[in-house]
Amino acid sequence: MDAKELKQLKKKNKIKESKTDYVYYAICAFILFLLAVIIIYPLWYIVIASVSDADAVMTGDVWLYPVKVTFKGYANLFKTEGVWRGYFNTLAYTALGTVFNIALTIPAGWALSRDYLPFRKLIMVLLIITMFFGGGLVPYVIVCRALGLYQNPLILIIGGGVSVYNVFMCKSFFQSNVPKEVLEAAAIDGAGEIRTFFDLILPIAKSIISVMVLFYAVGHWNNYIDAYIFNIDKDFYPLQTVLDGLLNATNNGGEEVVLEQMRLATQIKFTSIIVATVPILVIYPMIEKHFGQGVLVGSFK
Repeated sequence: MDAKELKQLKKKNKIKESKTDYVYYAICAFILFLLAVIIIYPLWYIVIASVSDADAVMTGDVWLYPVKVTFKGYANLFKTEGVWRGYFNTLAYTALGTVFNIALTIPAGWALSRDYLPFRKLIMVLLIITMFFGGGLVPYVIVCRALGLYQNPLILIIGGGVSVYNVFMCKSFFQSNVPKEVLEAAAIDGAGEIRTFFDLILPIAKSIISVMVLFYAVGHWNNYIDAYIFNIDKDFYPLQTVLDGLLNATNNGGEEVVLEQMRLATQIKFTSIIVATVPILVIYPMIEKHFGQGVLVGSFK
């Protein structure tokens, strides 16, 4: 029962709210307001700091509104060598990597949701083991080197191709949302497993696919450490790795760093956060209508 239905019920039954109810509502409203401020203010500060004068940011004069508005930070960031190339690389890695992840995760979740899958329980046990025990970074690098993926940008696309957690989310979704009657009707009509999956299952799975796209895309977009681990050529660095190297370069030197370098570091720090976050913020509203349903229905029971 939502708030509107509860209000109508109270009006119909003439239920009078006591002073205690109003106190409760006031406390809840205050707590929610406080949480909203705690969440929103850091985001707002990053935005206003990115367009404020670097000296004002360093001296702590920026609090609620921009001071001496300037876009030099964005201009300096995009004039920096490698930023645009890193942007293009990240877009490519995110798009191709997400497609690769979805192509593995959705069929795997569907297969595990079927009781007639041979060795289903054994496969699930093996997958669950990988959620609690990992070989570690060094064995992972050794395996990738043996496969010819060391110093190969392809590792940024196919590395970590499947998340077991996401596979089990898809499995739960399919078990809850695919009626047996539909599958029986498809079998009677002569549809095989492949046709059933593409013609019946995928159209039903739009919500969980949207959730998986968001999860995997964010992971690819924020990935910066793999380029260091696998010693990828700088021409193939993703945006996050480029920004990380840029920040480390401008922050080197300790007490010997001159004021101009400190200003540049301050500008890049906030503008890079905005630049790196905006694409994900643009994508989320497009799939938000599917996100809630996919997460709730596809979650563990």
